[in-house]
Amino acid sequence: MAAQAVLFDVDGTLIDSVDLHARGWQDAFAHFGKRITFEEVRAQIGKGGDQLMPVFLSQDELARIGRELERYRAELYQREYLKRVRPSPGVRELFEELLRRGVRIALASSAKSEELELYKRLCRIDDLVQAETSADDAERSKPHPDIFQAALKRLGKDVELRRTFVVGDSPWDAIAAHRLGVRAIGVLCGGFAEADLRRAGCIAIYRDPEDLRMRLDQSPLALS
Repeated sequence: MAAQAVLFDVDGTLIDSVDLHARGWQDAFAHFGKRITFEEVRAQIGKGGDQLMPVFLSQDELARIGRELERYRAELYQREYLKRVRPSPGVRELFEELLRRGVRIALASSAKSEELELYKRLCRIDDLVQAETSADDAERSKPHPDIFQAALKRLGKDVELRRTFVVGDSPWDAIAAHRLGVRAIGVLCGGFAEADLRRAGCIAIYRDPEDLRMRLDQSPLALS
């Protein structure tokens, strides 16, 4: 049976923002005296701050500066980096084709709600999204499945797990999908290695949303 629902990650999947988020986090850590390489931070992008900061901060540091650091990072990203975000190729066209086939679409993002609104406008999908979640809708971010679970719930009680897919760019998306009990499809436009995505559980890999649309008939979304 073909897919009934697709839960889309946003950062790195529908928009080109992974490097920008990594720079923002690196700058924020440096502001608080923590020198961390770009590569180290970038490898953790896809997680929310609640899961990313403990990789680099001790429990004592988290208690002392964690909340202030995350607030500083959010303000810095909105001020310096948000204006540089660009959409991935073919997002609207992919969504239009999925809807034409009767597939339900939800966005499952750790972004702030105001950022998510901008991302939808950039991708020209305001009128195509049937459900969405933001950082406010889940207690824990990826790789925990909470955000995907909230998005799935908003698509309706009749959606079957076996006919639901996650599309994401990071290993954290695939791990969260597996924990929810759904299959994950990876895209390379976020910059994560194909081998890492497959190791995390992605059953198919595409260059970007445009590539997925062009090969949709041969994809797990059509052949599952």
